[in-house]
Amino acid sequence: MDEALLRSLTPSVLGILVRRGADFAAAEDAVQDALVEAIRVWPTGPSPSSRPGSSRGDPIRDPKGWLVTVAWRRFLDATRADAARRRREDRVDEEPAPGPVPAVDDTLQLYFLCAHPSLTPSSAVALTLRAVGGLTTRQIAQAYLVPEATMAQRISRAKRTVSGVRFDQPGDVATVLRVLYLVFNEGYVGDVDLAAEAIRLTRQLSAAIDHPEVAGLLALMLLHHARRAARTAADGSLVPLAEQDRGRWDTESIAEGVEILQAALARDRLGEFQAQAAIAALHADALTAEETDWVQIVEWYDELVRLTDSPVVRLNRAVAVGEADGPRAGLAALAELDESLPRHAAVAAYLHERDGDLAKAARLYAEAAHKAPNLAERDHLTRQAARLNTRRSH
Repeated sequence: MDEALLRSLTPSVLGILVRRGADFAAAEDAVQDALVEAIRVWPTGPSPSSRPGSSRGDPIRDPKGWLVTVAWRRFLDATRADAARRRREDRVDEEPAPGPVPAVDDTLQLYFLCAHPSLTPSSAVALTLRAVGGLTTRQIAQAYLVPEATMAQRISRAKRTVSGVRFDQPGDVATVLRVLYLVFNEGYVGDVDLAAEAIRLTRQLSAAIDHPEVAGLLALMLLHHARRAARTAADGSLVPLAEQDRGRWDTESIAEGVEILQAALARDRLGEFQAQAAIAALHADALTAEETDWVQIVEWYDELVRLTDSPVVRLNRAVAVGEADGPRAGLAALAELDESLPRHAAVAAYLHERDGDLAKAARLYAEAAHKAPNLAERDHLTRQAARLNTRRSH
């Protein structure tokens, strides 16, 4: 059984059921049932000649058609068995004969549906991973470290929320991209590599829609993901960008990301993901940390501030200014920002250390460690504080 094939077919099968008249929640349940059945009866890989209902080991000639037929049967069975929904049967056509299915790709509409503005970000992410990504509820729950029952409830609520949404309504690309970026930033947890899954889904979206910001997000993901192997030491501790072994960076992913980014920028429709990718590309282009073009990075952060006016972007810009123009300039830029911002204390600690004020930097590193959102970051910041305190005592 080819799990990658199943996951790639999930959105188009779901889209076909919705177009035939099934509401989203019922259609998604039916597709999941069909996927379970495929796992049970398909051979190790689909190959020529079989039909729905054949026994395990028989080759599958048309995997997509097989899934559509089985899912539609499950939908009809569930509809007919539910007395509260018997009135819908008037709108349900008789089961179509097995055979080739239309080549319509509904993936893009499913992205829009799963990123509907009525959903919370966490619900939109979960629904996207389930309906478009083809992950099971258990896999999503493990990735987010919550009980499976909790995740099942979250997904069920999300499906009910979007079930009444018309499938042909235009969607918001920016919302879809933010959902995918949220998935990517979760990284790797449990047995599901969410960063790799986000890249796969963004590639799929890029194939379905010609949009420079979709390309920008894909480039950004590839450029960040290329540094993954160098981000942690053997003991699991974080390795800052400046200290990473650049020989461990994935040069193929970097080259692909830069090529995608250059094509997007050439269209002269700059967006925030393209600007972020440009910054990541400048980091990737430097053979050593000392060769980083910080002046150009500051210029890209200025573009990001213009596009987003985000306090987080301004915080990162302060670091870049500190590298380009010296720590005093970075601290001056930082002084304009609210001290309650996440990572504000960590940035201040770094800039004060570069400015030579080790006592204040150590205190700020300890403060930042106390506020850190995860154990790895907390350990890293605690080590920085201890390192400076050791230097001061000698």
